[in-house]
Amino acid sequence: MATAVQQPQTSPDTTRRVPGAEIHRRVKIERASYLAAATAVAVAPQMYAGPWAELGGIAAVTGTGLWLYTRAESVLKQEGEPDHVGLLRTAQRALPLLGFAGSYLADVLHPGMSWWELLAPAAWGALMGWWAPLTRSAGLVPEALPLPAAPVAAPGQQAGPPRDYPGFLDWLWQRAELAPGTRLTKVRQYQAGAPDFEAVIVAQAGRAVPSLTARSLAACFDVPEGTAVVMPIDGSGPGRMRLRVTPTVQAATRPRTAVELWDANVACPGGAAPGMHIIDHRVEEGRIVLLVRAQEGSLIRLPQVEIARALGVQDTDLLMIETDGLGDGVVSIYEKHPLLDIREATAEDLVMDEDGRIQLGLRHDGRPARVPLYDPTLGAITDLFVGAPGAGKSVALNTILAAERINGIVSIVADAQNGMSLPEANGRVYHFGSGIAAVGATLAAAYMVAVYREQVSSANGWGGFERDAPWPLANISLDELNLILSDDSDVPDVFKTWIVGLVAKFQSTGRKMGLGLRFAAQSIHLADLGNKAKIRSNAKNGTVWLGRTNSSTTQQMATDGVVPAGITIAPIPRYFRNGANRIRAAWLGKEVKTGPTTAGMSWTIQGGEVFLSRVFKAVKVNRTFPGLIELYESAPIPRLTPEEDAIFQQAYAEALPLAEALLLGDDGSGADEFGDDGDGGGGGGRGRRKGKSKPRFGGARRSGAGAAVPPPPPQALPERILGVLALADNQKMKIRDIRAALPDANPTSVGNAMTALRGQGLVAPVSNGVWQLTVDLEDDNTDGDDD
Repeated sequence: MATAVQQPQTSPDTTRRVPGAEIHRRVKIERASYLAAATAVAVAPQMYAGPWAELGGIAAVTGTGLWLYTRAESVLKQEGEPDHVGLLRTAQRALPLLGFAGSYLADVLHPGMSWWELLAPAAWGALMGWWAPLTRSAGLVPEALPLPAAPVAAPGQQAGPPRDYPGFLDWLWQRAELAPGTRLTKVRQYQAGAPDFEAVIVAQAGRAVPSLTARSLAACFDVPEGTAVVMPIDGSGPGRMRLRVTPTVQAATRPRTAVELWDANVACPGGAAPGMHIIDHRVEEGRIVLLVRAQEGSLIRLPQVEIARALGVQDTDLLMIETDGLGDGVVSIYEKHPLLDIREATAEDLVMDEDGRIQLGLRHDGRPARVPLYDPTLGAITDLFVGAPGAGKSVALNTILAAERINGIVSIVADAQNGMSLPEANGRVYHFGSGIAAVGATLAAAYMVAVYREQVSSANGWGGFERDAPWPLANISLDELNLILSDDSDVPDVFKTWIVGLVAKFQSTGRKMGLGLRFAAQSIHLADLGNKAKIRSNAKNGTVWLGRTNSSTTQQMATDGVVPAGITIAPIPRYFRNGANRIRAAWLGKEVKTGPTTAGMSWTIQGGEVFLSRVFKAVKVNRTFPGLIELYESAPIPRLTPEEDAIFQQAYAEALPLAEALLLGDDGSGADEFGDDGDGGGGGGRGRRKGKSKPRFGGARRSGAGAAVPPPPPQALPERILGVLALADNQKMKIRDIRAALPDANPTSVGNAMTALRGQGLVAPVSNGVWQLTVDLEDDNTDGDDD
């Protein structure tokens, strides 16, 4: 038997699309009708209340009620799903007439005048005007709103997105297919013209909205990742979820990046560094790196303090700047100081590379901090190490000296602080002089070696220096020069003049002869070191190590041209600090704990390049550094050649008593023999005359192989001088005549020997530059053969 399948009845779609203006017009007409009807209900019963009015009101109420009852009964008795929507629309159409007729009938039947007779029609008219039930029940839909169904494209054509914003968002959602079977509803746009909105994701009945990733949501709406999120709705199950997309809101509330701050506060006109623009950048863990370039035609200029202020960096130590001195620079911004912790040096760190450089420590970005011990092309170099007590200067110098020993470089060292500044070097280098007098004697003796090398090179036609052919590379390190050259030192001016004269002469002779010069002091200016222009020039080939010192020294470095133009370097503080914590503590009246010491931190200046670095750590035990001592003793002590050693030792022995005499305020006679241009007699060494003689060592003789063999140094010179004086009239003679009588002797050694003989009471000055014998040689056992 065939079974008929009964299809469920569905009500026809009674919605009609009309222009939005038509709906608005109909609402206005309906509301005007309610206003007029409410006025009539309130006024008419007071003017006419006859039987026809009562019958009309009763008929209207009864007829409307019967029509509504009949409609409801038919809907409830129909098979299948009842048309509840149609029934509600019928009730909507009936309510205006029922309310009007009921209010009118009540007013007519009530005798007299009461307040509610006016309130009832007014309340009815207001409710009907707000609701507009006749227009609402008509099923009118504005043409601007999308149909519930998705747009259907014509054959061969692709459907375009809806023009309204909610429809467009739902169209994007459907295209992305992130959650098939779901729709976007209740879209609320935050602000016209901005892509920020909220919506509700609704899944099919009985199903949950699937999990969605931030990446897929961002791709769906083409917004930055993280600005689109899905969250539960209070009181709803997993089938309804809230979607929030806020790219504009988050961009307005998030902190500006370093690049944005740079453009707004640094590179702009009137900024900290106008015209210095970022051309690239990267973000690392704990560090932001900016590659900066000056605008066309301008030199790079990156003032550290001003830039830190413009970027909101409250601790200038966390802002590192490096430039090429022309148009490019790198700015690093750190979360915490990168050089708080540093390791100790190893012997491998101190081995020179092909450019003559060793690794003295680390730069702020982890690269090796390299400094040259010499330049293979230019020869020996001039270095300047400056640092206040506790700045790490002694550790840096000890590391340098240990590296020289490891690399076969002769270290000639003098410490003006009686050896207390570099005790680890004493006995572990070729020569170590302790005290102020030893500084002068060491420099004078090294100068004599330079003169010897110059004369031998000239005799052999050599135009420069070559390591170990035949002489080793040697560097002279003079520490604590501030005890000699500073304005507040107790050293006599004649001694200062002598030291400065030696420095000036050594710069002319030493570099090409393989003898470098290293100055070290707590605070010093180039003007204190003789020919500052030459030192500035040599420092560009060597190293300026500028540790923690006073700001005037730092500024003077820039004035003297050591710091490249356009670079501002801030003085290094004694402790690592945090500017924000310091200011906060000052505001609250609290004490800030002292941070770790910055010992070893320095600005290193090389050939126009400036970088911040820190020397390898050295741990002090029992007032010395055992780790540095171990580095010293990892290699044998390099020494001068035997001929040079004899010259150095004799010159040092002769210069030391002269230095001591100058420190006691002696007249400085003989100082010109070691490089000073002061006079040789009375006048306290303050007058000056041109020195016309140079130390001479005679001609070089050659061995059978043709190599230059330096002659032996002069011997028994004091006895020979005594012999010359013994033959002179009245046993007295001018110093220049004594030199002329000893043509094969070093004129410098003659002056030093005269000072030594004076100290022994064998000779004495009788006038300006005139000396006299004070002993009887026949009664003395000096025979001239006991050298």
